[in-house]
Amino acid sequence: MIPIRRLALSALAATALGLVGAAPAPADPVLAAAGDIACAPTSPFFLGGNGDATHCAQKRTAALIGAVNAVLPLGDNQYNTGSLTNYNAVFAKTWGVYKGISFPVPGNHEYGSTGASGYFSYFGARAGTRGQGWYSFDLGGWHVLALNSECNFLGTACNAGGAEEAWVRQDLAAHPALCTLAFWHEPRFSSGSTIVTNAAAMAPIWNDLYDAGADLVLVAHKHSYERFAPLDKAGNIDTARGMREIIAGTGGEDHAGRPAQITGSQVLNNKTFGVLKVTLGSTNYTWQFVGEPGSTFTDSGSTPCR
Repeated sequence: MIPIRRLALSALAATALGLVGAAPAPADPVLAAAGDIACAPTSPFFLGGNGDATHCAQKRTAALIGAVNAVLPLGDNQYNTGSLTNYNAVFAKTWGVYKGISFPVPGNHEYGSTGASGYFSYFGARAGTRGQGWYSFDLGGWHVLALNSECNFLGTACNAGGAEEAWVRQDLAAHPALCTLAFWHEPRFSSGSTIVTNAAAMAPIWNDLYDAGADLVLVAHKHSYERFAPLDKAGNIDTARGMREIIAGTGGEDHAGRPAQITGSQVLNNKTFGVLKVTLGSTNYTWQFVGEPGSTFTDSGSTPCR
């Protein structure tokens, strides 16, 4: 039997840790998520950690997190190679303030260090088993799966019957919650998706989540914000049973180009750094994209659990 790592998070965890002041926690859990976050301190755009208008905004996005119950760094958390030295120099001083309530996943840049060693050393037990990087936990009434999409570094783990895919099926069967969320780094579907190395490799896991009735997938990798309509296994719009994917590669590293939107893409913005906040209700989820000060782009909505 593959072990299942379940973590319970108190609704008052953020306040208890002294990370967000004395503001009372909301009745329903709120999480903040983004990926593609912290520049390397050697970047010409680092500028003492303050960045410029289109690069190295990790300090500015960290300031948007506020009073939440959980923080989800969605991979490529620290550029360029995810070294422990750079994690401690940049990420730790910005998003790392929330390390005690963070539930991370690795991105491709984390594997710039052999075996994502800097990532696993920095986050420790919060990153799951070293060398794997997948785990699950409960947040309010929701079951949440943190997954590793860097399939090209994981051998056959993402394949049907592979270690991670088999674990996902077992975990979902053991936790038939009304509402389920999964998050990882590289999107299954995205506009301009030809540069997403592991999009097809994550298909077996996406299909498992769809079959189990999961509701929401949060990803990054594209340095932009993109929200999709509920989708089926093939990426077709499925308003009856579909699973929504939201890309939030807006954590601060830089902005990407704007590709033509593919079927199912409802909103696409490539000019605004920020964080996605999701409120996990007992029977629904509500999302709001929060941009840095001075930005005008926002996106929000609510969907029942399926």
